[in-house]
Amino acid sequence: MTLDRSQFAINTLQWTDLAKGWEYDDPAFLGKQPRVLAEAAESGFAAVMMEVLPTQTIRAYRELLAENGLRAAPGYLQVPLPESHGVTLEPGSAAEFRWFDGVRRRADETHALGLDTLFLSAEMVTGGGMPRFDEAAGVGHAFDRARLERYTDLLGRAAEILTAEGIRPAFHNHVGSWVETREEIEHVLAAIPESVLGAGFDLGHLFWAGADVRGMLREHRDRIAALHLKDLDVDRVRRLRAEPGPYTRSTDDLFLEPGLGGVPLLEYLGELPDAFGGWIVVEVDRPSMEPLASARASWKWVESNFPAV
Repeated sequence: MTLDRSQFAINTLQWTDLAKGWEYDDPAFLGKQPRVLAEAAESGFAAVMMEVLPTQTIRAYRELLAENGLRAAPGYLQVPLPESHGVTLEPGSAAEFRWFDGVRRRADETHALGLDTLFLSAEMVTGGGMPRFDEAAGVGHAFDRARLERYTDLLGRAAEILTAEGIRPAFHNHVGSWVETREEIEHVLAAIPESVLGAGFDLGHLFWAGADVRGMLREHRDRIAALHLKDLDVDRVRRLRAEPGPYTRSTDDLFLEPGLGGVPLLEYLGELPDAFGGWIVVEVDRPSMEPLASARASWKWVESNFPAV
């Protein structure tokens, strides 16, 4: 393994309150964002996961990064399932074409920030009516083969759009979404050609869902374009597997800064090819300490385990 510190970025989730919703969509976050980016840089990280707010221009975001001496790392895109939003799309219709407008927007953002990779995920609906979010997360609850096939088609079409734009989409698994378990992830990766869709696993979410993480990394090692890295309280994970519950409640006291939990992150990263040059995005969705301290602890783990360039 030849990873170095320059490949690590941080997702600024530490500074948001996910229990109250997706704060990035709130116009009020515009006023908070400069401090968040300044503290991310102060923590030691030189790159942050791309997050152009829906309330700002790409130019404004790029300038904020530059002011703080930060680079952008690959961003994240969820593909919404029309049925989850009470929408029926007529094949070949203008409405169906427009359903992928967000994909095109993310492609523009990715290019504008000098990137060529994007994490692509099934949507995790948080507003109610999503059984895996509302009832039982991490165990493949309410599985439906037809829905998985439908989602695979949607992900494939989004990946084709991105690939045509010169962006390498990397499939990103997420507990609480309709592509959550190893079997569901493998179905997507088997159905969509590697030339169209890479892999961008979240190591913590694979662990939570009970997957053979090392086995999946080994099997798809040449397909991996980038990774998300998170640590977890493994005792809590064992309890959640035995007695699964709603996503939001499950994440209470679950996430920890890298090295403070029990997920064997270094062993997992050791499965990457020696020449792996992709990004690794560190995430602590709900930090165990104050946000800046959490980011500093995360960077300390990176410093302790990986060389400078």
